[in-house]
Amino acid sequence: MQCLVDPACGYRPHAPAARIGASPFTPRNARPAPMTDAAPLTATQKAQVLSEALPYIRRFHGRTVVIKYGGNAMTDEKLKQSFAHDVVLLRLVGINPVVVHGGGPQIEQLLARVGKKGEFVQGMRVTDAETMDIVEMVLAGQVNKEIVELINSAGGKAVGLTGQDGGLIRARKMMVARQENPDEKIDIGQVGEIESVDPSIIQTLTSSGFIPVIAPIASGSEGETYNINADLVAGKVAEILKAEKLMLLTNTPGVLDKEGNLLTGLTARRIDELFADGTISGGMLPKIASALDAARGGVSSVHIIDGRVDHSVLLEIMTDQGVGTMIRSR
Repeated sequence: MQCLVDPACGYRPHAPAARIGASPFTPRNARPAPMTDAAPLTATQKAQVLSEALPYIRRFHGRTVVIKYGGNAMTDEKLKQSFAHDVVLLRLVGINPVVVHGGGPQIEQLLARVGKKGEFVQGMRVTDAETMDIVEMVLAGQVNKEIVELINSAGGKAVGLTGQDGGLIRARKMMVARQENPDEKIDIGQVGEIESVDPSIIQTLTSSGFIPVIAPIASGSEGETYNINADLVAGKVAEILKAEKLMLLTNTPGVLDKEGNLLTGLTARRIDELFADGTISGGMLPKIASALDAARGGVSSVHIIDGRVDHSVLLEIMTDQGVGTMIRSR
């Protein structure tokens, strides 16, 4: 059982992390604990922190990590700053972070201003032509630029992209199967599923020291524009890039059972059971599907982590303590 604590094997137990803003074992629907400023570390404690990180820096140096950025981490000012610093630090120690972002709360705000209400089917946003214009405006014109500026202000070199840039993502129209009758399909508008990913532009940027920041918008074969779920984009990009890790930030401690307990590790069989009994539903559906597809597609480790925890990205990559659920293909 030595593998469980050896960073060389890529897996470690997910234990509660010290000095973080919210426990990974927060019950369902509970608010994370308020983030407070920790007492300054002594010189010895700082040395211990660096020493603990060294094996992980060595293991992940030169590797690619795809991070789906969303939830509270995108709206809380302190979490936004800590996320940007985490990403820049990864780049500075030789890891290649690739950021894929959502923007649900920001889209909802603009929809409300124009008198529209967001509608979802199985975790997918119903996207008519007017909603598509708003989605494109928010994701490509507002959120993407804000994330790029956050990372650049923290000392990184971020470049904003959409799936349309450099032919990065080609999409086709998605039809959702009705749960009660899978043979019946539901039209949810300009929502796309990924047909292909050309990683050339990402590889060009990362090889030159840049941090790609990707908005989940893509074009179809006839030039039509599609809104794609950001979790699905992150999973497919991670798979195509043969990423070492895929991390999906969310507003829960990870995947929870019906009693609100954190499930620290899930296999494909267990996920099927949780789908069947309704434990996994709503917005968690595409997240889990993306995570499982990425694990099956060769991504070394896939994690759904609590984005409400300060520096959750570093905690997952650089410490002995994880902050969420690990997904395994078997």
